[in-house]
Amino acid sequence: MQRSVAKNLLKRNVISHQTLPKIALSDKSISENRYRQMDVLRKLVDEHPINHRHPNAVSISASSSGSGSRNQMILNKIIRAPCDVFINHRGTDTKRTMASLLYDHLCRLKLRPFLDNKNMKPGDKLFEKINDAINGCKVGVLVFSPRYCESYFCLHELALMMETKKKIIPIFCDVKPSELVVINNGSIPQKEVEKFNLAIEEAKYTVGLTFDSLKGNWSDVVTNAANIVIQSLMEVEDH
Repeated sequence: MQRSVAKNLLKRNVISHQTLPKIALSDKSISENRYRQMDVLRKLVDEHPINHRHPNAVSISASSSGSGSRNQMILNKIIRAPCDVFINHRGTDTKRTMASLLYDHLCRLKLRPFLDNKNMKPGDKLFEKINDAINGCKVGVLVFSPRYCESYFCLHELALMMETKKKIIPIFCDVKPSELVVINNGSIPQKEVEKFNLAIEEAKYTVGLTFDSLKGNWSDVVTNAANIVIQSLMEVEDH
């Protein structure tokens, strides 16, 4: 089953011979199991060549015709999705750092991340565009930061991801999980405050990454986050 899911990612041209070695070598902490997964992916590149006529087109060889229909159904769902990964963040804290760095890195890996200032254009309806992206994504990256809980939009996105049961990857950037609390200042209905705090609590107890921008290495944390995103996408498509 893991092999089948890996095949789907490769057919989408998410990973190639060129990108896989970079992923593997850039993170020295990758386990032996991850290296074995990378080897499987490299072999699948040869077995199932990519159709380059269209960036989202795929070729299913005769050898995989038995499972071709199921694979095609999965791939069609992926192609229609507005994004693979939704990056939830507080703009004033992390838009120019963690959020943008991760977005650019995922784009280089040929994934389709969603970041508001990158994917939205004048005239787009804010909630409609964001809600569509969250509903269509496979994985949500939650970039928590000191002023995260001050943003209604951050909390709305977080709550929607929890309601739609998305697989989430928390990154606690310059903030401890215990410091994330939504305080009712009168501008948000109490019912929503309670909903937001429940979503925060659920995220707190999800294993993620922690990062101190004064001491940590930006390249390392972005690479680690991207590796987790790829692994999470494989797990989601496997179900």
